[in-house]
Amino acid sequence: MNIQNVSFLNSEKQTLVGRLELPINQHPHNYVIFAHCFTCTKNLSAVKNISRALTANGFGVLRFDFTGLGESDGDFENTNFSGNVEDLISAASFLKENYAAPTLLIGHSLGGTAAVFASAKIASIKAIATIGAPSNPKHVQHLLQSSLAEIKTNGKAKVNLGGREFTIKKQFLDDLENQSLPEVAKNLRKALLVIHSPQDTIVAIQNAEALYIAAHHPKSFISIDGADHLLMRKEDSNYVGRIIANWAKRYVDTPKNEQPATKHQVIASLDAADGFTTLMKVGNHYMTADEPVSYGGNDFGPSPYELVSAGLSACTAMTIQMYATRKGWKVENVEVHTSYGKVHAADCENCENTAAKIDTFNREIKLTGALDSKQRERLLQIANKCPVHKTLHNEVQIITKIV
Repeated sequence: MNIQNVSFLNSEKQTLVGRLELPINQHPHNYVIFAHCFTCTKNLSAVKNISRALTANGFGVLRFDFTGLGESDGDFENTNFSGNVEDLISAASFLKENYAAPTLLIGHSLGGTAAVFASAKIASIKAIATIGAPSNPKHVQHLLQSSLAEIKTNGKAKVNLGGREFTIKKQFLDDLENQSLPEVAKNLRKALLVIHSPQDTIVAIQNAEALYIAAHHPKSFISIDGADHLLMRKEDSNYVGRIIANWAKRYVDTPKNEQPATKHQVIASLDAADGFTTLMKVGNHYMTADEPVSYGGNDFGPSPYELVSAGLSACTAMTIQMYATRKGWKVENVEVHTSYGKVHAADCENCENTAAKIDTFNREIKLTGALDSKQRERLLQIANKCPVHKTLHNEVQIITKIV
C-alpha cells in the first residue's frame, strides 16, 4: 500500500488530519474524497476497505477526520453539519493545490448527505456516491431522541453514541433544521450513485428512495442486501468499493492507454513528464515498465533487465514442462528463479583491467515431481536449450530506424 499522512486547514484555520491512499502501480487517474459517517473517523474499517478497492482501480483517495473527530483539531461540540460541508470543500482545495482537483466524492451515512451538499459547491466534482445516507440531515435527530429536550432546554447535553460520549449543542440541531437535501439534489446536475441496505436499522431504506426520486439523471441505485449500516463485514465494504470504482469510471476521465498499430510484438511508450514509467503493449497485453525508486523511478513495474530475466524464466519453465510432457515424466511444477547483474569476468581478453565485467544471469530451477537423478540432470540440460537462453548466448543484431 502507498499511504501518505497529510494535513490541511479548514475554514476556521484548524488542522484536519487525513490519509492519502494512492495506487501502488501507477499515478492516480482521478482523486476521490471520502466523507465518513457521523461521529466516525477516517479509520473505520469500511472506509479503509472501500478506499483500497478504489486505489486498486487507479484512484487516489483522501480520507480525513472531520473537525473535532479522530486526529483533527477542534471540539466536536462546537461543530455542525455545515462545518462538515465546509471541511469537504477545504479538502477539495487541498487536493487541487497539491495534487489534482477531485472528481469523485463519496459519503457514508451523514457524510453522504454532506457529500451531496459539498458537491454542489465543488466545481471539479463529476460524480457522487452515497452509502446509507439519510435523505435529510434532520434524520440525525432521532439518534439524539432521549436528549433532545435537555439540548433544547440547556443549550447542550452529553449523548452516548456508539458507546462514546459526545456533547451536542443546540446550534447543531438548529443547523440541521435549515438544510434540505431534496432541494439540493433536485438542482444537482452531476452523476449520483445511491447505495443502501434494505436491512439498515439506523437509516431506513426509504431514505435512499427519497434521495433517488429527488435527484436528476444520471442516477443509479444499488441495494447491498444483508449489510448493516456500518458495513462491518469486509465482503460488504469491498463489494461497495468495487461497485463505486466501476460506476465512477463512466463519469470521470480515465486514460485509455491506446497504443498505435504496429507490425511488431512489443511497443513501449514514454511521455516526457513520466520519468521512467513506461507504458507497454506486449502482444495483446498491457503492462508497465519502470525503474526502482533508488534509480529515480516510481517502481510501478519491472525494470528492463527484470523483464529480460522474466523472459528467460518463463521460457525455461515452458521448455522443461514441454519436454517432460513429451517424455511422460511427472513434473508437477517447475519454478525458475532468475536474477541479473554484472560480475567481474573470470576469463577475458582484458583481465588486467579490474573493471572488466560480464552480464550474468543467475538461474535456479526447482522441480516438483517423482523424478530420479538422471531425469533431473537431463532437465537441467534441456533448460539450457530454451530459445531465450540460446538467444542470449548467440550473437544478435538489432536493426533500428526512425519511423
